[in-house]
Amino acid sequence: MSQSENYKAARARAEAKYGFLVHATVFAAVMVLLVIINLLTSPGTLWFIWPLLGWGFAVVLHGARVFVLGPRNAVLEAMTEHELRRSGIDDPHRKRQG
Repeated sequence: MSQSENYKAARARAEAKYGFLVHATVFAAVMVLLVIINLLTSPGTLWFIWPLLGWGFAVVLHGARVFVLGPRNAVLEAMTEHELRRSGIDDPHRKRQG
């Protein structure tokens, strides 16, 4: 990989992590607001739990995509290689033989 390609890959990883950080921060801020609204308007019914669970699940999936699966997703790599073969485009990352 060239220096430019390394920079682009590092930049993409950094943007993915930053995107998750923004998502998690907005989630936390909105959840605090919803808890306050819920407790002030209808303390007998704790409805804030439903958006917390739904959106929280999405935040967990986003975090898994960024930190667990990362840029080297085997399924994505296999699909990319398949598409390259179908279109007749050579994979620039594959080493050429002799």
